[in-house]
Amino acid sequence: MASQAELEHPNKAFGWASRDTSGILSPFNFSRRKTGENDVAFKVLYCGICHSDLHMVKNEWGISKYPLVPGHEIVGVVTEVGSKVQKFKVGDNVGVGCLVGSCRACQSCVDDNLENYCPSPILTYGAKNVDGTITYGGYSDSMAAIGTLDGIIDTVSAVHSLLPLVSLLKSHGKLVMVGAPEKPLELPVFPLILGRRIVAGSNIGGLKETQEMIDFAAKHNVKPEIEVIPIDYVNTAMKRLIKLDVKYRFVIDIGNTLKPKF
Repeated sequence: MASQAELEHPNKAFGWASRDTSGILSPFNFSRRKTGENDVAFKVLYCGICHSDLHMVKNEWGISKYPLVPGHEIVGVVTEVGSKVQKFKVGDNVGVGCLVGSCRACQSCVDDNLENYCPSPILTYGAKNVDGTITYGGYSDSMAAIGTLDGIIDTVSAVHSLLPLVSLLKSHGKLVMVGAPEKPLELPVFPLILGRRIVAGSNIGGLKETQEMIDFAAKHNVKPEIEVIPIDYVNTAMKRLIKLDVKYRFVIDIGNTLKPKF
């Protein structure tokens, strides 16, 4: 006789999971619930590796539950759609982000198009939501760039100094934090006051903004720099990410290298 868990989660699944704070990933069998009336099921073909995955597998934010199968930047092909799904059909190529459980009824969801700010979703990262005029400057030429930038988008997810970044801003300039270090950062208040500078934060964009970003990228042929890897290289990729030995996105070739073992 099937157990209650098997009845609630009848669809077999296979991936690589971390079992503890070592962050080491290895093959893992698990199960998912059946496809609901508002759900889209799909076959995963590619999955990106984000620094937030590294934080999660090592429990650096203190919210991880093991075993943990990371991965939220996914591309695949639709295999099943629920009876109330209207925008997708079997065979469609889909990109999947990480908005989960938004109520679709509160102010954040309906008025602001920011489903990620709804109290329901899990912790998420992806398309960043930033306004204002942005120019770019790096540490390598920071002395020449002091006081010249309208804005900086800080994507660093490790502990780092904010003082050099704040010093690069013009008066009324914005430092927008989108990375998520595992420990609090020190904020230098004095240069903020002197320059009327602003430090702000932004999570991912909502569904509307994410779709606009994808449409823009497709129209203008904007493509990311990536390194495609097989699934059995994932632990090496994580080590390289820790060592900052990568300036682009690792993408796992799930379709060709992940072989289910039920």
